[in-house]
Amino acid sequence: MWGAMGQKMPFEHKKIAPPKNLRQLFPYLKELMGGFFCRFGYIVKLVWDTGRWILFLLTFMAVFKGVTPLIGALLSQSVLNELQSVIAAGYLPQNTFFSSKVFYLLVVLFIYRTVTQIISNLNRALNRIAGEKVVKQVRLQMMEKSKQLDLASFDNPLFYEKLENAGREAGSRPLNILSETFNIVSTIIEFAGYLAILFTAPGLAGATVVIIAVSVPSAVINFVYRKKNYSYMRFRSRERREMNYYSGLLTDKDLIKEVRIFDLADTFIKRYTDVFSAYYKGLRRLIIGETAWHAAIGIVSGITNLVFYVVIALQVFTGRIMIGDYTLYTGAIASVAACISTLISQSGSIYEGTLFIDNLIAFMEEKPTVVTHAAVPAQVKKGTGHTIEFRNVSFCYPGTERNILHRLNLTINAGETIALVGLNGAGKTTFIKLLLRLYDPTEGTILLDGRDIREYDLKSLYSTFGIIFQDFGRYAVSAEENIRFGNINAEADSKKIAYAAQQSGADEYIKKLPKGYDTPLMRIFEQDGTELSGGQWQKLAIARAFYADSDILILDEPTASLDPVAEQSVFSQMDSLRKGKTSIFVSHRLSSATTADRIIVLENGRISENGSHSQLMAKGGSYAQLFSTQAKRYIAEKAV
Repeated sequence: MWGAMGQKMPFEHKKIAPPKNLRQLFPYLKELMGGFFCRFGYIVKLVWDTGRWILFLLTFMAVFKGVTPLIGALLSQSVLNELQSVIAAGYLPQNTFFSSKVFYLLVVLFIYRTVTQIISNLNRALNRIAGEKVVKQVRLQMMEKSKQLDLASFDNPLFYEKLENAGREAGSRPLNILSETFNIVSTIIEFAGYLAILFTAPGLAGATVVIIAVSVPSAVINFVYRKKNYSYMRFRSRERREMNYYSGLLTDKDLIKEVRIFDLADTFIKRYTDVFSAYYKGLRRLIIGETAWHAAIGIVSGITNLVFYVVIALQVFTGRIMIGDYTLYTGAIASVAACISTLISQSGSIYEGTLFIDNLIAFMEEKPTVVTHAAVPAQVKKGTGHTIEFRNVSFCYPGTERNILHRLNLTINAGETIALVGLNGAGKTTFIKLLLRLYDPTEGTILLDGRDIREYDLKSLYSTFGIIFQDFGRYAVSAEENIRFGNINAEADSKKIAYAAQQSGADEYIKKLPKGYDTPLMRIFEQDGTELSGGQWQKLAIARAFYADSDILILDEPTASLDPVAEQSVFSQMDSLRKGKTSIFVSHRLSSATTADRIIVLENGRISENGSHSQLMAKGGSYAQLFSTQAKRYIAEKAV
């Protein structure tokens, strides 16, 4: 799938076609296993980067867990056989028990079980700690990757499908996969030990062959259903996101008012239930199918084990072996069957887990396209006015064919204030996104100080702009931090923060908050957090732009939540901020456009008018019509 700009869409994966004949089988298996080992190597490196001690711990526990069951079985055999020998020879006096071999064997058995329990508990604790550290490592990597990705990725539904899968699985899967891999090592050690016991037992050498043969169908079923489960989970990401969305609507503090007033709760609950029913139906079919197959195989395995148990019991009955030997051999048969079952289950789980890790790998391998095109990135010269030029710029969003902007040509002079006006959908916000280089044009070039903006270092370019977006950020931190985020790389300066708040009008209400500038905002984390009104948040966002003190000021509907009086006050305060700077602002209230040096009217992605307020009013075009319409409404409201 390719976007309109000729760029590959995010998370495009190569699918391995299943073999159609025996000639294609070996290359298919080779490519399949190659992919498995590639994913597994990625997991090992991830855990190694998290902490080498985790791998050393897993290695030690693999050997320990493989050997200890054998030691326990042999100790139990020795105790039972020794007891049987004592009984056969006649009971010993009570005062001689503590000096007998039976007592010492019991002490050793107690020590063995105590040590095993302690190490098992320690292993669980360390695994929990390691799990938390791996989750942290994965999430940090995802966060680091997210800050590099193009804005186009966040506009693409495929991105959210992979992001949801990666976030859901990546935290727990890596350590689980490695743990299960080392468990396989433990199981193989245990399996080999019990095989040696059975091969030396009278009449039981062939038992292992029969047990293995009975277990082969279980292995096949396990791998088949692991693949089916992975495919189902991967391609049902949309249903899971829908369920999360509908359930989230009834717990979102900003939406619950409207949901309650419009009586939407039952509607969203029904939609959640409908989506869940479709999702659950397929999942239930998979679970029932796999369970039925394993139940049938379990019956065959149970009958096989019964036959061998009877054979061993007959040997005890005829006096060929002792009771401790019976316990050892029957335990060995049960353990061999359990080991095979564990190997099958864990192998399938590891295989399935590595398939899910594809989601994380795909996310981490996504390449940004908004990168510096120059071999030596240029730095924007700071502290001066800047010229901006759009040359034949056209743009359509990835995955679409409709141009939002059409061959736009515009020059903005250094220190000039431009007002960008137009109806909704005219392309104003897209114009801003291209100038900020959140996207690259489909066609044409954007120049900053006569140089293609793609040649500038991105951090240097971004730091040139002070921006207030229409959907500005509302951060659950203190009021002071909300303002400081405008220039987070600069050393915190409380005086400058307060000055920025004064310039935006936010200082007036911040001083009245319970803790002033240290008051936590939003009641997400803090019980004493303060909720602000829309207008108060907007003044805070404007203060953030003041604090940034950037060379180019961009205001995208900066006063939408303010009343006309407050809006006029903010624009008056902005006059001092704009001095000597190139500034662009977008506003639906055309009264604010009158202060601009030039007004650019966008219609359907094209510049329809360009001039000062007086020039455009004299022209009597679309701007004059819009302005007059708004002016009549204001006059009517004032009269009322």
